[in-house]
Amino acid sequence: MEITKNIQRPTKDEQKLAMESYDTLAAVLEQLKSDNPEIEIEETRERIKIPLSALKLLAKILKVTSQGNPVSIVPVATEMTTQKAAEILGCSRPYLVSLLETGEIEYTKVGKHRRVRFEDIMNYKEKMKKNQKKHIIDIMKFDEEIGLYDS
Repeated sequence: MEITKNIQRPTKDEQKLAMESYDTLAAVLEQLKSDNPEIEIEETRERIKIPLSALKLLAKILKVTSQGNPVSIVPVATEMTTQKAAEILGCSRPYLVSLLETGEIEYTKVGKHRRVRFEDIMNYKEKMKKNQKKHIIDIMKFDEEIGLYDS
């Protein structure tokens, strides 16, 4: 599974088209009543039923693309190696293994190899960001209490 290879920033033309498409799709989504609306591909006149959740995801992709940000989609249940998980977290593989062994992050074993779900890695990453933010706020409060910010 490659998460970051071949991901490129959208061109200015792609951004403009994505913005126009997003505005139209967002307006249409508000009017839809069906959970599986049917869309038509103008070039081929092919009609396709699409889950409403997929159209909403497309709208999010268009919005992000219109802002000039690259997009990558990874299935939530995807399992990855400890090396790839460590790269996503920005830590060493041995440190990640210690997190797995202590139960901080769930994993499964395939033979001798550990596999980690993408969703679990992203949940852990979010938890760590919240902890970091809390610690920064605590430090700032302490600094204020001792008068570090007083002139």
